[in-house]
Amino acid sequence: MNHSILVVDDDKKTVDLLRLYLEREKYRVLAAYDGQQALMLARQKYPSLVILDWMLPKVDGLDVCHILRAESNVPIIMLTAKATEEDTLQGLNLGADDYVTKPFSPRELVARVRVMLRRAYAQEEPPEELHIGPLLIDFRAHEVWRDGERIDLTPKEFRLLETLAREPGRAFSRLELVQRVFGLDYEGFERTVDVHMMNLRKKIEPSPNEPIYLQTVFGVGYKFRKEGT
Repeated sequence: MNHSILVVDDDKKTVDLLRLYLEREKYRVLAAYDGQQALMLARQKYPSLVILDWMLPKVDGLDVCHILRAESNVPIIMLTAKATEEDTLQGLNLGADDYVTKPFSPRELVARVRVMLRRAYAQEEPPEELHIGPLLIDFRAHEVWRDGERIDLTPKEFRLLETLAREPGRAFSRLELVQRVFGLDYEGFERTVDVHMMNLRKKIEPSPNEPIYLQTVFGVGYKFRKEGT
């Protein structure tokens, strides 16, 4: 897996040093120099892991950590000169997965990155099928069946359904769905998702106006029903 690492530090020398070591290990590196930029990149690029400095301009590193953890499960390594036990606990309690104090060894930090990525992404193979009620989604065959009858979907409709169904219960924003389904370079409107969702509901929902599977999350976007809810 070609992992991307978001390095966040207001010290350009630190960012450049980490970039050098991480790129040697074939990781793609994204760089941010303040908390606001870090949040923007994390939301747009979906990094595999974040190395996050504590003291940042615009948005503090602890606040960035707290916000990222509320929005995703991306692994976070806090990088800071604060070394007391209380500081460490504060960072971990806000959602950081690891804590490295400055000055640090770049080689050691890269080793921690490697271990954390292996733990976070060494998952079982994703399921080939999803059964929920009378609905069957065959991810490998790109087929959808309901009550034993095959439903014809366009490639974009299937990609939209697959994105939602592979993470039942998770709310996806319209922007995230646009990027996942249409690609990062797509220049259309986020409301394009609404049109595809409407067509998809007409095809798979018993009653499109009262959807069972493809649920609206008001103020956010959409989610696929989690079984048992």
